[in-house]
Amino acid sequence: MLPFADGRRPRPQKRSSEIQTLLTTKAPTPQRLVVAGLFAGIGGIEVGLSRVGHESNLLCEIDPGALAVLRRSVPHRKLTEDVRDLRSLPRDTQLLAGGFPCQDLSQAGKTQGIEGASSGLVGHIFRLLERKRVPLVLLENVPFMLQLEKGAGMNLLVTEFERLGYQWAYRVVDSRSFGLPQRRQRVIFLAARELDPRSVLFADEAGEPETRTYRRRPACGFYWTEGTRGLGWAENAIPTLKGGSAIGIPSPPAIWMPSGGIAKPDLRDAERLQGFNVDWTKPAEEAKRPSFRWTLVGNAVTADVAHWVGARLGTPGDDFETHGRELKRGSKWPRAAWNVGSGRFAADISMWPAAIPIPPLAEFLQFPTVPLSPKATAGFLSRATKSSLRFPPGFLEAVAAHLEAVSNGESAKILAS
Repeated sequence: MLPFADGRRPRPQKRSSEIQTLLTTKAPTPQRLVVAGLFAGIGGIEVGLSRVGHESNLLCEIDPGALAVLRRSVPHRKLTEDVRDLRSLPRDTQLLAGGFPCQDLSQAGKTQGIEGASSGLVGHIFRLLERKRVPLVLLENVPFMLQLEKGAGMNLLVTEFERLGYQWAYRVVDSRSFGLPQRRQRVIFLAARELDPRSVLFADEAGEPETRTYRRRPACGFYWTEGTRGLGWAENAIPTLKGGSAIGIPSPPAIWMPSGGIAKPDLRDAERLQGFNVDWTKPAEEAKRPSFRWTLVGNAVTADVAHWVGARLGTPGDDFETHGRELKRGSKWPRAAWNVGSGRFAADISMWPAAIPIPPLAEFLQFPTVPLSPKATAGFLSRATKSSLRFPPGFLEAVAAHLEAVSNGESAKILAS
């Protein structure tokens, strides 16, 4: 291997088999952690961490639908509904975890910044850490926080952790890295009092995958609610599952199937795309309308990503990125960075810790798809044809053919062909 200009040698890519071995171990990790989960949602972080032996002593979640899921699916845990009512963390807490609300940070949300009514709740994390400096803090959020208000939210976050005496690292991770056909990129942030957080987040590097070629066009996901300025296009994957509206109006993506038809995935497959068991969110129907389950799934942390972090927390790596570009005041936040006491640095690392093979999307789906309705198809086609967007060859023709088919009641035929 050729060295870098400064004499360093490029780090070899991790073989996917190494990561799969790490993620499929059934034995508890060497270091079993006690976890307090804030903004727990439907338990994505906690489910992933539990797969390698870490246990939750507290879950905090305010949404009635998500609470119903936690009570049924993650029983025997202390539940607190409002983080504002939580005075302190349990004494035995070793890891504080949370996917704090992203509504004010997401491009699909209000973009009010980290001090918005929802995302501003992250301040309660610092309030609780003032009372008890737990050894580790794991957070998850949308990558848009690195850009919103010129990265003010991320600057606030790391400044507070530095003030509290924590080292930190973060990395944008793509859920496809773990063999799930969902293009979902999220910031995974780890702060630590003693552990070098790079030994967790940077220990695995598969590198960006090479462009694949297919004998037959794969299923391609997109958002039928778009079509004017964007599409959310994803080859052999669906685009990021969204939370939908606050009142439970679902926002599932559409899929251009290899057969030529346009379909929406079943909710149970959406749960699987987030790393959950089928019908994981079914208990939410006790508190909310059934369609609200889409919101819960879209807002969740991918359990497989948390599984990887949990495995590395138990077995930190000894080969990780230690060289980087210094981040000066006003610099743009990169997709990975750290501060372990000597300043802030950007890490040259991909969004792919692993390279677990991704199954064909059409084969991954286990449940019947639903044809995109004539109204939805016509609306998308109208927006798309008036836009200046470029579309893959044959796509708009396929949408038009689907519109004719569903309008004539032939949707089952075109999806099965």
